[in-house]
Amino acid sequence: MQHDEIVEELTGIFRDIFDEDDLVLRDDMTAADVARWTSLSHINLILAVEDTFDVKIGSGDIEKLTNVRALISLIERKTAR
Repeated sequence: MQHDEIVEELTGIFRDIFDEDDLVLRDDMTAADVARWTSLSHINLILAVEDTFDVKIGSGDIEKLTNVRALISLIERKTAR
């Protein structure tokens, strides 16, 4: 899957999870940048990413997800297999 496709799909996921139709993803975006990003929405985000991209994200991977760039990189690695 191409980088732009991942960003497009991920943008839709973020907009749905955080109920912000105009949300624009940035590589450096973190939970602190999104008002509705709670621990529960984080779980829902991970589940939606796993379902959409047909990948499994382990707890070790989740701990390394410090920003959107890290999530995109993880998806790129897992979908390249």
